[in-house]
Order: sequence, then structure tokens, then C-alpha cells
Amino acid sequence: MGNRLSKIATRTGDKGTTGLGDGSRIDKDALRVHAMGDVDELNSHIGLLLCEELPPALREELISIQHDLFDMGGELCIPGYTMVTIAQVARLDDLLEKYNADLPPLKDFILPAGSRAAAQAHVCRTVCRRAERVIVSLGKVETLNDSPRQYMNRLSDLLFVLSRVLNRFGGGSDVLWQKDRSRDL
Repeated sequence: MGNRLSKIATRTGDKGTTGLGDGSRIDKDALRVHAMGDVDELNSHIGLLLCEELPPALREELISIQHDLFDMGGELCIPGYTMVTIAQVARLDDLLEKYNADLPPLKDFILPAGSRAAAQAHVCRTVCRRAERVIVSLGKVETLNDSPRQYMNRLSDLLFVLSRVLNRFGGGSDVLWQKDRSRDL
């Protein structure tokens, strides 16, 4: 891989195509490339979230999620290849249960706000949902494994839960949506 990454500017994409991991080339605006890009963007936003003060266990879990997302990018980059497993999806289910256990039940909608870390987790959640939508669209026109779609669905739920956890970690709480606030101004 060292030789492969030694030359970043190859100019092979100058005509609007990009190479996949199997050596084939596709248009840069293809659904597969959109999915790969959205997963990459999510991974970058999680990297930004990792710049915040976080509980040590959560930091390690987010780093593992970054590795999972890199796996997902690899799976999306090589049609017919499998890298994301049901075990990775199950790990997210376990994290959802762990972090949701101590949160108060939601009775109102919450705004994507609060602490900086919580707000960044919400940004991650929204990018994750976009990536999930593109993966669903791609799965309608090409054969994909179920695990990437399931993983993104669980991850977006986990990021929502983590935003609530991070607001509490930062000494705050959920920022509630106020139904008639706009009318009162």
C-alpha cells in the first residue's frame, strides 16, 4: 500500500471518473461514489468530535467506529466485497443499550444543540442519515450486503443518544423544542 499512496495527484480523475478498489472506473457522480464520500465525510466529522473532551470509554468506542467506517468505505469501493459484519452492527446495538440506559425518557423533541460536543454529535448524526439514504438508494440499483445499511441505521441512532449523553457530560441537558416559541416572538 505504501507505493500506492506515494503518488496522490495521479490526474486519472481529470475526466470525471474515479477508480474503484477492483480497478474499474466509474463516474464521480455515481451513487456508489456519493455513498463513499458521505461515509468519508461522516468519518471526518467523528474525527472532529474526537477533538472535544469526551469520556475515555466513549473516545475509544468512537475510534472503533471510525475504523468500522473505513471498512465500510472499503466495502463500498469494491463491488461485491464484504467488510462490514453483523458483529459490528451488534456492537452498535450494545452501545445503544449501554448509553441509553441512564438517560431520562424523551417526552419532547430536542434541538440539535447544547454543548459543543453534543452539537457535533448531532452533525455526525445528520451526515450519517444522509449516508444511509444514499446506501439505500445504491442498494436499489446494485447488489449490496445488508450490514452497511443496518450499521448506518444503528449508528445514526447511537449518535442521537450520544448527543444526549454528551450534553449531560458537559453539565447540561437536552435543549427542548418549544412548540409555540416562534409565535411568541
